Amino acid sequence: MYGLYDKDGILRFVNSDRDACFDYAELFEMNSAHFSLMNLIENKDKKIDINLVQNQAVNNN
Repeated sequence: MYGLYDKDGILRFVNSDRDACFDYAELFEMNSAHFSLMNLIENKDKKIDINLVQNQAVNNN
């Protein structure tokens, strides 16, 4: 499982495929100076479920 973080340290994308993270960065025109890729699971023998809660913001416009 990989996570793509932007330059401000905010998690932008999670996927089990490393290349999918790079494709996501390319889609939003993020170059390597604007993101970092981290392996979120250190031991591949362990099955770990990662649940990400997305907060919904209210649009005041």
